[in-house]
Amino acid sequence: MSGIEGTIIKGVGGSYYVSVSDGLVECHARGKLRRAEQTPMVGDRVSLAMGKDGTGSIEKIQPRKNFLIRPSVANIDALLVVCAAASPQPDLGLLDKLLAIAASKGIEGVVCVNKTDLVSDAQAHELAEIYSRAGYKTLTACAKTQAGVDQICGLIRGRTVAFAGLSGVGKSSLLSLITGRELQVGDVSRIERGRHTTRHVELIPARGGFVLDTPGFSRLEVEGIKAQELRLYFPEMEKLEGQCRFRGCTHTAEPDCAVISAVKTGDIAQSRYESYRQMYETLKDIKEWEENK
Repeated sequence: MSGIEGTIIKGVGGSYYVSVSDGLVECHARGKLRRAEQTPMVGDRVSLAMGKDGTGSIEKIQPRKNFLIRPSVANIDALLVVCAAASPQPDLGLLDKLLAIAASKGIEGVVCVNKTDLVSDAQAHELAEIYSRAGYKTLTACAKTQAGVDQICGLIRGRTVAFAGLSGVGKSSLLSLITGRELQVGDVSRIERGRHTTRHVELIPARGGFVLDTPGFSRLEVEGIKAQELRLYFPEMEKLEGQCRFRGCTHTAEPDCAVISAVKTGDIAQSRYESYRQMYETLKDIKEWEENK
């Protein structure tokens, strides 16, 4: 039987596990995919042919709307970046970097301020407002009291949502509440082979969609982003496009820069602008051959 479609939720040692409408099918990739140098990825939408033994073969990989190399996953709809209101103190530079990376891949960036029980309502609101004013969907949550969990579940329904954030921000606690699985920090599938443990990316079905823990995402660099394009991945800067005196303004030192003016008036948060400047300085020193290597 052919014509069955599903989503790859896990790949282990040449076998792929595909979620279909009535369950999970263990599959292998057809040789024609290897010959075409097409390697299935977790998150791929695929077409299957079923064998008599109940296993399947992947016949076709549907076009990807996006993909990441580290972690290796495709077709992410949203990246939920979790930061703690306190303990640990929020790392806004990392938060801004992750949001820029997501935007560069065509992934919706969503901010979740967790551990709101550790600060006053005003402090939690002040942190969340930095990002809501910048144009991001922003949620507040508390895994301890389960506040905000329903909002996160609504974000997941019908979509694939990756979770990212530093250790200790409560990401795994939120995932455990959402999935009903007791997840540890950076929990992924593990296959024991002798003394070695291999870690695998896995989509977890939850709330009518899929969630993905991305322990490696916080270590990503802003690879593949050109310095002159960075402003497009900061929505509060992108909407001011064309309002500076000079075409191609870098928003770093030019006179009559609309972005710098917005920072001075408080319309753009100082922390966001500092993150932009730091990323820009890193990216402008990357030569074109380094970008393409």
